[in-house]
Amino acid sequence: MINPRDIKIQDYNYPLPDERIAKFPVAKRDESKLLVYNKGVVSHDVFRNITSYLPSDSLLVYNNTRVIQARLRFHKTTGALIEVFLLEPVMPRDYEQIFQTRSECSWICMIGNLKKWKEGSLSRMITVGNQSVQLTVERQEEEATGHRCHFTWEAEDESNSVSFAEILEAMGELPIPPYLNRATEETDKQTYQTVYSKIKGSVAAPTAGLHFTEEVLKDVDNHGIEREEVTLHVGAGTFKPVKSVRIDGHTMHREYISVKRSTIERLIAHGGKAIAVGTTSVRTLESLYYIGCRLHRNPNLNEYGLTVEQWEPYDIPGELSSVEALTCILEWFDRNNLTTLHTSTRIIIAPGYNYHIVKMLITNFHQPQSTLLLLVSALIGDDWHKVYDYALNNDFRFLSYGDSSLLIP
Repeated sequence: MINPRDIKIQDYNYPLPDERIAKFPVAKRDESKLLVYNKGVVSHDVFRNITSYLPSDSLLVYNNTRVIQARLRFHKTTGALIEVFLLEPVMPRDYEQIFQTRSECSWICMIGNLKKWKEGSLSRMITVGNQSVQLTVERQEEEATGHRCHFTWEAEDESNSVSFAEILEAMGELPIPPYLNRATEETDKQTYQTVYSKIKGSVAAPTAGLHFTEEVLKDVDNHGIEREEVTLHVGAGTFKPVKSVRIDGHTMHREYISVKRSTIERLIAHGGKAIAVGTTSVRTLESLYYIGCRLHRNPNLNEYGLTVEQWEPYDIPGELSSVEALTCILEWFDRNNLTTLHTSTRIIIAPGYNYHIVKMLITNFHQPQSTLLLLVSALIGDDWHKVYDYALNNDFRFLSYGDSSLLIP
């Protein structure tokens, strides 16, 4: 059996010319190309026909996260531009709550041009609705994942306060992937969101879902395929390159997940199996399995004790079936009188990993030497070479705004 820690990332390289990276999406989402890998056989189609390849009694699970306008720009009195990039909420920690705050909040942030911001606070006047608001940010302590920044704001009309969500809508910039090598355009606000996005919190889109249209979703329903949503807020770490020779030297980023009790029930009704839309759905679903195993060993854990660690699947192999693991979560809901699970995951899925819940994957084409390519290889083995060679030889478009694939191992 492969020991994932020993994997050399250079073995997951392939030539990707810049001209093959899609800088913009196709005009109509569902007219992107679809590569179909079915048990070793590769063919291609158009995405709008994807239901032709999905079993009618299956369960499709997608990530309903919404990308926030996380890039904030400030100028010092010297004229220096400082970019503050929101990563994860600190005070309050809950995503929904932080966007509703009306005077202050704190985030872990990445800071661009940090050397020019030694001390003090930065302020900017913005217009929200029909009134002026002064937003101030103060840099606090540095943490492992970034800098803690405290935001305060005051509206011109004190009786008519504004939320942090309104602040971001007024002054934030939607972050698009760095490898696009272009500035964010107004069209990205619509094209870099899935049609089913609704829970704010991501700094990158779950791009496999960008191909879905309302028409395709109706077609899914008409084919008797059930749909469920999970939430994983995609962090900037999704673009973090693997710099170590072996992947045991790579630290996976933490991402927050949220799953409803009804979703767990639906998964159990489908025998603990699902078709995942995108790698973020994969990471969420497979994390659920290990959360269930952890609860099986210790039923009294709280949400803070349920975070899935990077190497957990390999250090503590799962001893349960997927239905048994999911049932442990259902029982945990009952004991704690909860209807939604909120926790986080740092899971790494690489060759040597045994999938428990995901039986098929809809995904885009990923960067060379990336953890997402490792995830694909864990599902279809060395045939990832066959898939990517086919895509390169048949003019498929790559990465976030690129074409799609359906992988059936």
